[in-house]
Amino acid sequence: MRVRSVCVFCGSRPGNHPEYTEAARLLGTELARQGLTLVYGGASVGLMGTVASAALSAGGQVLGVLPDFLGAREIAHLGLTEFLRVGSMHERKALMAERSDAFIALPGGFGTLDELFEIVTWAQLGLHRKPMGLLDTRGFYQPLLAMARHMADAGFVPPEQALPFAVSDSPAELVARLLAGPTLTVTEKWLKRPEQT
Repeated sequence: MRVRSVCVFCGSRPGNHPEYTEAARLLGTELARQGLTLVYGGASVGLMGTVASAALSAGGQVLGVLPDFLGAREIAHLGLTEFLRVGSMHERKALMAERSDAFIALPGGFGTLDELFEIVTWAQLGLHRKPMGLLDTRGFYQPLLAMARHMADAGFVPPEQALPFAVSDSPAELVARLLAGPTLTVTEKWLKRPEQT
C-alpha cells in the first residue's frame, strides 16, 4: 500500500526542551516536502500546533480531528486544509486511523501513549499493516523500547514484535523508513495454545 497520509500523535504541550518543538517543526516540513498529508488531533497548541503549522507553511495538506469537548481546552487550529469535529475520543482515534496510511509518535504524555498503544495493538492483531514510527528526540522513547524488550523477555510479546516501530531521531530518516513499508511482523498468536509444541 502506498503511503499518502501520515498520522502524528504528539503532546498538546511543547515539553521542557526546545529540541522537541524543533523536531515537530522539521517533521511537519518533511511531510509536506514529501507530498504527504498530515493527519493529527486538530489543536493549535504544543507540539500538535507546531507540526501542523510547519506542514501548512511548507505547502502541505493537514487534516485535524478534534472532539467537541476539547475545543476550548486544546484550541482548534483555524488554518487547516480540513477540520473535522467528532463526539468522542474513540471517534477521534478511529477516524485518524482510517484516514492514515502510516503513524508517527513524537514525544508526548499519556494521551500520546494511548493513541500509540492502540494502533500497535491493532497491528499486532492483524487489523492493519500500516508502518509505525517513533521520533526519538533526545532519547525520549528509549525507556519505552526497554519496556517493550522486557515484555518480550517475560513472554508477553512475541520476540519478533518487540520492536514494532521504525525508530530515529531524524524526521527525514523516519519518514523514509515508513515509506519503505510495514514495521511489524504479524503472528497468529491466537491459533496455537500454550501447551502445543
